[in-house]
Formats: sequence, C-alpha cells, structure tokens
Amino acid sequence: MPYTALYTIISVLLVSLVSLLGVVSLLLTKERLGKLLLTLVSLSAGTLLGGAFLHLLPEAVEKSGFSITISLLALLGVLVFFVVERSIHFHQYCEAPHAHKYPLLHEPHKHHIGIMNLLGDGIHNFIDGLVIAVSYLTSVPLGIATTIAVIVHEVPQELADFGVLLYAGYSKGKALLFNFLSAAIAIVGAIVGLLLGSASEQFSLLLLPFAAGGFLYIAGSTLLPELHKECGKKEAIIHGFALIAGIALMFMLRLLE
Repeated sequence: MPYTALYTIISVLLVSLVSLLGVVSLLLTKERLGKLLLTLVSLSAGTLLGGAFLHLLPEAVEKSGFSITISLLALLGVLVFFVVERSIHFHQYCEAPHAHKYPLLHEPHKHHIGIMNLLGDGIHNFIDGLVIAVSYLTSVPLGIATTIAVIVHEVPQELADFGVLLYAGYSKGKALLFNFLSAAIAIVGAIVGLLLGSASEQFSLLLLPFAAGGFLYIAGSTLLPELHKECGKKEAIIHGFALIAGIALMFMLRLLE
C-alpha cells in the first residue's frame, strides 16, 4: 500500500513525542522533584524488569519457540551492557586524579546511570519502531493497534526514564532533549523495518532477547543498587511499592495485548 510508509513514520513520530511528557516536571519545585527522583528510579526498575520478563522474552518465545539461542542472546545483552558500563566507569575514574590508587575516595558520579538508561531505552525504542513497521506492512489496522499499544506502554516508561536522567545529574532541559533523542531512535527502527520488509521480523526476533538482557542488567546492576543507599524505612516502603507498581503496570499492559 503506497501510504504504508507515511502511516508508519507518523506513528513513530507520535511515539517519540511521548518522551516530552517529562516537561510536567518543570512545574514542580526542586525540593518536590528531588523527593520523586528515587521513586521514579524504582518505577523505572520495575518497568524494565516487567518489560523483560513479561513482554520481550515471552514475545520472542511465542514467535520462534524457546531455544538456547534466546538464552544466549539474553546473556549477550547482559554482557554487552556490562562491558559498556565498565567502560564508562573506567573513563570516569581516569578523569579523577589518583582515583586508581584511592577508588573509595573518588566514587564516580551517577552520570553513568543516565547513559546506561539511554542506551537500553534506545534499543527498546528501535525495536518498537521495527515492530510498528512490520505491523503496518501486514495491515493498516494492525499497525494502528500496535501504535496505540506502544504509546500506552511508553507513557509510564518515558516518565520514569526522565526521572532517572534527572537523578543521574542531567538538567531538566538536557533530560528532555536526550530522552526525546532516545525515543526518536524508533524512527530509525521504523525505516529499517520498511526497508527490510518481511526480513525485519526475523531481525526483531534477534533483538528481543538481547534487549531483555540489557533491561535486566540495567535494572539489577544499575538502578536497584541506588535504592539501597536510601536508609529511611518510609522511603524504602515507597520505593518497594513503586517497584511493584512498575512490574504490575507491565503485567496489565500484557493482558491488554
């Protein structure tokens, strides 16, 4: 259909614009926003865990059946994200004088959390664009339904991601910009999907478990450890509920698919 490409690009543009919902934080005072940051980190960790276990991995198994390849690709995702984070840490330590001799006195700032989150979200958004393109190539109604599902999924995810970027030390303006650029990678995924046609579905099957592995690493190694730094009992309970809420949200979205 001649309008398939147009429908696809419009859809991924709408999905990308969801990332700008973080602008609502501009209405909050610095103190209120500060109190919300770790809660958003908890919510993001929950959505990442839920996204990996309830969406990405089940989707890969449903489409191709469970195989050792899926497990290996998920492990590859964990390893790649580990190497990336270690590389980021290495450069941060090297920038601090004597950091290699006195690492405990030169704890790297939280900037790497933002980079890891952007990387994981970028891969996720690329897959979203790929899936939307494949859906439209199948039929326009399916493409529209897929777009709506992706947008519903992205609203809480993007709000949480924006909070993680603020927690990592980015200004509100930079957090909005980088979050939007990460979301706009969906456009690249859509273009790749349109160019590859039916072959893009096979490509997406390879990316699904890889992205799941990346999500698990970011949640388990980068975000959750930050929550252990908060000693207050009340805050710990709030963060626990936010974590569960993120997982529950992904579960409810799964039921709607």
